[in-house]
Amino acid sequence: MKRRFGKTYRVPWRRRREGKTDYYARYKMLISKKIRAVVRKSLRHIIVQFAKGELLGDRTLSYTHSSELRKYGWKYNCGNLPAAYLTGFLAGLKAQRNNITEAILDIGPQRSTYGGRIYAALKGLIDSGIEIPHNEKIFPPPERIIGKHIAEFAEKLKKEDPKYYKKQFSFYLANKILPEDITKNFFDVLKRIVKEFDASVPDWIKETMGA
Repeated sequence: MKRRFGKTYRVPWRRRREGKTDYYARYKMLISKKIRAVVRKSLRHIIVQFAKGELLGDRTLSYTHSSELRKYGWKYNCGNLPAAYLTGFLAGLKAQRNNITEAILDIGPQRSTYGGRIYAALKGLIDSGIEIPHNEKIFPPPERIIGKHIAEFAEKLKKEDPKYYKKQFSFYLANKILPEDITKNFFDVLKRIVKEFDASVPDWIKETMGA
């Protein structure tokens, strides 16, 4: 008499159940033996680190948190799109000091949104000199990277609805920071980063600054 067995169910690993790790994608990256540029985001911050997969787990080679932009004079939200670019640019220059010149992008289980903060950080990494395979179509427009859309919105709101302007940007105004000056602050911070690392301002930004 043959015994009949029901279908078995294999419980996925915890990080897969929680949507934190795509193990198939991770496996493909690990067998490539290439350094990964890991970009993660939250509402308030951007994190960029370079990691190398090893038998006992990842080894972090370089780490950059968007809060580091404060020491270069960044006055605004550390989780917005201009901050993402600056964090990526800074991360790339720090990585090169550790002799890292190329990598592959690792966005983990995060949604891939063209023109979003993840790809703003990637643009910063590439502009710093790190070689990462990419498609130019995924990057945000230059005017969004430098925060022009934020400045224009603030200026328009200030003229059309001063009361809502004060409410919308109350935190900045309370600290005597004008939201319409974000583009200027972006350029100032970038120049300070470039000066510290003896690097060069990307050509497209030079053209924008001269416009």
